Amino acid sequence: MTTMYAALLRGINVGGAKKVPMAELRALLTSLGHDRVSTYLQSGQAVFASDGDDAESLAAELSSAIEKRFGFTVDVLVRDHAYLKGIAQACPFPAADLEAKQLHVTYFSAPVAEERFAAIDRAGFLPEEFRLGDRALYLYAPEGLGRSKLAEALAKPRVNKGLTATTRNWNTVVKLVEMTAA
Repeated sequence: MTTMYAALLRGINVGGAKKVPMAELRALLTSLGHDRVSTYLQSGQAVFASDGDDAESLAAELSSAIEKRFGFTVDVLVRDHAYLKGIAQACPFPAADLEAKQLHVTYFSAPVAEERFAAIDRAGFLPEEFRLGDRALYLYAPEGLGRSKLAEALAKPRVNKGLTATTRNWNTVVKLVEMTAA
């Protein structure tokens, strides 16, 4: 059975480092045998159809192909439409009432427990807030991610140790749900 997936590439095309042109990423995914390949923006989102049913294997395959093609390592998370839709629907913040720049989702490679964030003084960052979901963290940052002190604290290596984590704004979260629905 064919499934629609989104590949989330971490840290490409940022500040001139790890350049991966989207046309080449689409060609690479096609060469791996995937269909209905498309990309969204330049910041590392690709959508594709695959008969493969193991998202982690698909992510490893794409990461390896990127390293062979471009000569550098890129962390890749692959998530199917059902997961992406579930994340959007489970948002604990009033997404419809917020600007997209105020709401972000960090996708993790594995489940995360509250204990991982115990050292973060949540009250000290208000009105910024975060909530955990299924291998995801929802971040409400009223002034945007670039000005968020809470986002800085959440990005510390001790918080994310042993995980691949990549963050997308709410517009991208919604767009990936739409793109993988096809």
